[in-house]
Amino acid sequence: MPEKKVYTDSAIEIKEVYNASDLPRIDEPEIPGQFPFTRGVQEDMYRGKLWTMRQYAGFSTAEESNKRYHYLLSQGVMGLSVAFDLPTQIGYDSDHPLAEGEVGKVGVAIDSIEDMQTLFKGIKLEEVSTSMTINATAYILLSFYVALAKQQGADLKKISGTIQNDILKEYAARGTYIYPPKPSMHIITDIFEWCSKELPKWNTISISGYHIREAGSTAVQEIAFTLSNGKAYVKAALEKGLDINVFGRRLSFFFNAHNNLFEEIAKFRAARRMWANIMKELGATDPRAMMLRFHTQTGGSTLTAQQPQNNIARVTVQTLAAVLGGTQSLHTNGFDEALSLPTEEAARIALRTQQIVAFESGAADTVDPLAGSYYVEALTSEIEQKAYELMATIDAMGGSVSAIEEGFIQDAIARSSYEYQRKIENGEKIIVGVNKFQSTEKDTTPVFRIDDSIRQVQSQKLAQLRNDRDPAKCDQVLQGLSDKASAGENIMPTVIEAVEQKCTLGEIADTLREVFGEYK
Repeated sequence: MPEKKVYTDSAIEIKEVYNASDLPRIDEPEIPGQFPFTRGVQEDMYRGKLWTMRQYAGFSTAEESNKRYHYLLSQGVMGLSVAFDLPTQIGYDSDHPLAEGEVGKVGVAIDSIEDMQTLFKGIKLEEVSTSMTINATAYILLSFYVALAKQQGADLKKISGTIQNDILKEYAARGTYIYPPKPSMHIITDIFEWCSKELPKWNTISISGYHIREAGSTAVQEIAFTLSNGKAYVKAALEKGLDINVFGRRLSFFFNAHNNLFEEIAKFRAARRMWANIMKELGATDPRAMMLRFHTQTGGSTLTAQQPQNNIARVTVQTLAAVLGGTQSLHTNGFDEALSLPTEEAARIALRTQQIVAFESGAADTVDPLAGSYYVEALTSEIEQKAYELMATIDAMGGSVSAIEEGFIQDAIARSSYEYQRKIENGEKIIVGVNKFQSTEKDTTPVFRIDDSIRQVQSQKLAQLRNDRDPAKCDQVLQGLSDKASAGENIMPTVIEAVEQKCTLGEIADTLREVFGEYK
């Protein structure tokens, strides 16, 4: 009888048994905290400090989200992670006609500095690390955050956190872009430059494979496309004359964790090794500028609406993958997220999953516990090789921007997504509770709902804001922003001034729409 062939989701064939002959040849033993960081970015990893336990939250109004943040902090969350609604992500105020039906639905609505004040009421920005999943309007949300920190009397040198700020994956996989690629890249390097001087502890970009994976890519494609995007950002910063050893230290990454435990662990290890070598080739000499530091979120697209409690087990496996793979921070999804935004109960269970892995599983007791495993080391090298081959194709096209403009990355993700779904439908891939082990019992999971009336609440706030501010000062600063953008000068100081004068997110985004146009 012929041997049954088994493959990972990246089409890597898995042998029945691995032994010493499968171990890759490595010239020198790999040491945690040292180049090329395969085994982790810190010598002692979680024995010195656990990963940051974040819970991604944001919905409805700033008032409602603020309540959830205080609840999460009371439950042991170590860092906040803000989800913004769709109008905020694409630069429209809540009272814009295109915002109708979307205000506060997939995240919190933030229209002005006043909303930011409410969002973080009772929270000292000097004392909390904040991650913001925002891209096309990242420069505005960062400016809101900086203006609020200044109002709180905070030392900007101590403010820590991350803006996603990764526009390339928006064109390839997610869609919340505003401006064309080239001016968008210019805004990103403006942020790099400004933060390197004024906000030194801030991670200026979180180069994101998460949404690439959510759109249907394989694990290999996730790291190949993400690291290619990373190279494009580094090259853009170098062309601007920035020091790779300075801005390179503030680059961070954002990856997905899916259910194939060993492929995911190997993916994280391969990505660290690859990025260290890529940065070295691009001229970095500071080891901290070669480190791939990353946040992980468990896989939203792996969660099922059928038998949603099964998702608790999926999230547990994915949490282990992230921790055994050496993540620096982690968000675990609520079991109900295939049905709605997470309820408080689901968010608490998700956080408790991380805490159980941290304090009860033993996974954090030693550094890189799966190092030396015949299987994991072989898989790490095979993922690395396949990802490099894919990156070479992108490099031959002129890099990520060209590959996106030609549709190469989008097409590759679409093909992988189709193939994955085909395997589920024909039974090659089993999803418990979906195409096998189904249940006829009616699901009674409570669903979290957002009231549509919040658009009216936000619109009233905007009307009051516009009535209370100095219109001449707003017009003056927005004209200054237009002039700076047209001249190719750094826009960040002017954007911060604009938000301090109570210009709205939509007004600032529209000012640059007039200068740069919109990407279609």
